[in-house]
Amino acid sequence: MLEQFVTVLPGTLGPALLVMSVSAMLRVGEGREKPRSSSWRLYGLIVGILGAVVFAALRASAVINQRTVVNYPTLVCCVIADIALFVVLINAKRITSHWAEHPRRMDMANGIAAIALALTVFRALPDVILELTIFVEPGDPVFTSDMLLRALGFLLGLAASVIVAYIVRSLRSTAYVWSFNLAALILLVLVFVQHLTSLFTVMQSTGDLMLHGLTFKLLVWFINHGTPIIIAQLAVFLIPAVASIVAGFRMPLVGENNAVVRTHAAFRRRAKAAGVWTILAVIGVTVALTYGVAQTNKVPVLSPPESYSLLKDGDVATISFSQLADGHLHRFEYKAKDGTVMRFIIIKKNGGAYGVGLDACDNCGDAGYYEKDGKIICKRCDVAINLATIGFSGGCNPIPFPYQAGHGSITIQTADLDALSSHFQS
Repeated sequence: MLEQFVTVLPGTLGPALLVMSVSAMLRVGEGREKPRSSSWRLYGLIVGILGAVVFAALRASAVINQRTVVNYPTLVCCVIADIALFVVLINAKRITSHWAEHPRRMDMANGIAAIALALTVFRALPDVILELTIFVEPGDPVFTSDMLLRALGFLLGLAASVIVAYIVRSLRSTAYVWSFNLAALILLVLVFVQHLTSLFTVMQSTGDLMLHGLTFKLLVWFINHGTPIIIAQLAVFLIPAVASIVAGFRMPLVGENNAVVRTHAAFRRRAKAAGVWTILAVIGVTVALTYGVAQTNKVPVLSPPESYSLLKDGDVATISFSQLADGHLHRFEYKAKDGTVMRFIIIKKNGGAYGVGLDACDNCGDAGYYEKDGKIICKRCDVAINLATIGFSGGCNPIPFPYQAGHGSITIQTADLDALSSHFQS
């Protein structure tokens, strides 16, 4: 669930904030007093989502296996649209003030915003949508607890972006206007940087652009710091958040009558709440995209080897049934006659049988296996091994070797281990 959450959140947060910011800065009129182009931004958002769904479906079905064919022209258009939208937002106050006197100017602004939003959403969402294709692991039933958890993580990531954007939107009515507009402009600059970085990366791969020295290092820096840029897209709204709190404290609890006083008191509460909730949202997103991502990317550590008995001058390894009775994975270490340090694993399976094999497989080498949530998982390829197949050769199963079970213990001839030492020689 956490993996889906921290994948969906960064892919949807920036577009959600941009949609919110543009909507807030270009909003004018109510009901019939709205300009005819007021719905264009919504149409642009819908077109972007539908385009992303189609593109993701074509990628998933391998109809499109060269993404550069689509990404290259899309990114060029994104960069141009970002610049045009920046000009619109810089002049947002002049465009929206008395817009009825110059409706074409308002229509042009909404048209540019619609195109920019459509391109941004189309660019951002395909990778998010493709997360839907990994809800069910190959070979697993469709409806499992793991599938439901993955779906929940996906939905929570999407909901978190919308909720955060809604929280930030409340600052528009409580913070100083200049502070909100400044944050929105910085957000657009960061989105532009993302698009430009991706465009330069594609151009480098196609040979249309060759960067060297400082410019190449700068490009690499932006590529490697994608997550901090996403966090910064939300963190810039700390400017209006602080401004909102300050405005709340500065609002006097005095007025011509009680109604005015109550209005001032309500504004104080809303302004402080909007600022505090935005700060909490920034903290929450930062934790999710740093600690949360670190947890999902954490490399599993193999458990330390356990002790066992070597009998008959070291020719026979003996492990008692009682040591294996808990049904968990047990790892052991053995030094072969040629000096190779080897590992083997044993687990008690359902029905009292035992799964015995090397802590290595033919596909992934000696990466080893670890236990998680009752499953035995290959450390290198992250594949869950069917417990019933441990002890049989093939696929990513542990490499089997002869053993005997009886008289209260598992006995292994060390000569059989010596013959397999090559699997642990890098």
